[in-house]
Amino acid sequence: MNNLRVTDPTFGDSIESAFRRFLSPVTFDADMPELQMRLDVSEKENAYEIKADIPGVKKEDINIRIDGNVVQIDAEMKRDKETRTDGNKVLRSERYRGIISRSFSLAQDVDEAKSQARYADGVLTLELPKKASGSAKKLQVQ
Repeated sequence: MNNLRVTDPTFGDSIESAFRRFLSPVTFDADMPELQMRLDVSEKENAYEIKADIPGVKKEDINIRIDGNVVQIDAEMKRDKETRTDGNKVLRSERYRGIISRSFSLAQDVDEAKSQARYADGVLTLELPKKASGSAKKLQVQ
């Protein structure tokens, strides 16, 4: 009997092998967080309010920098996960670490001294008062 197979070189493999790969188990771990920070920026008369979704982060791992009208939020995510059996033998151990950062500019400079930050339930809330614009001064022509 002849075991000759026709294969298409563009696929580089037989149909049977491709089908087996398609049915093979795929590793997917929904516990691994996506490194994203979603922001809501709203403007009041005298301040900006920013809400940033950064779940799974400790407040000690959040850094906020303000330089004039530029705001930068950095957060470090750390997650350790172990799966054990009854005999305390580790079968699977996964460690996840990542840094997420967002930087944006506002229309007006921020008063850093009066700014406040709160973190609760995975949401960072920033109250950023606008800096008082310098009062216009009229020069006397001499």
